[in-house]
Amino acid sequence: MADSAAEARIDQALVARALLGNDRRAFEQLLRRHQGMVRAQLRRLLHGDHAAADDLAQEAFLLAWRKLDQFRGDAKFSTWLYRIAYSCFLQAYRKKSWSMDEADDETIEQLPATAHSMDLQMDIERAMQRLSSAEQTVLLHCVQLGLSHEEAAYVLAMPLGTVKTHANRGKAKLKTWLAAWQETNHEVRTT
Repeated sequence: MADSAAEARIDQALVARALLGNDRRAFEQLLRRHQGMVRAQLRRLLHGDHAAADDLAQEAFLLAWRKLDQFRGDAKFSTWLYRIAYSCFLQAYRKKSWSMDEADDETIEQLPATAHSMDLQMDIERAMQRLSSAEQTVLLHCVQLGLSHEEAAYVLAMPLGTVKTHANRGKAKLKTWLAAWQETNHEVRTT
């Protein structure tokens, strides 16, 4: 797998091609490279509502195409695209009043079919739901999507210090709430 800098250079070249000649194929390549992560971001934000996430992803992609000339390269293209998708989510959230605190059973991702891992995943999901919406959102972007604190701050339009605070508080709460699992894993490894 190529490193992050190489991936960023490929994205920059595709953006340049898309802008230079209104090259829709270059933009399609950009979308193919990033659509999975954008959809994953939106599905997480929408607690597993695949249809709504796909609709918002399409909206985000159209908006990205229309605003591509505004991409300055200050951030990676993927980060810029995540920000657009997050903005689309916020607009839809305000319009439709989706509850960020309500999650249905479809939210829980299926891990290998062991009772132990299924129980752990359910406990993680429940613990995540107990976090504030800001902590949930920051952890989604930093932990689940793998963005740096700086990238998450850009995507979420939050000060860097605020992102770090929400990440640290959220992680500390999860560690406390899931301490029983840490003890169980330690016992399993030592026996």
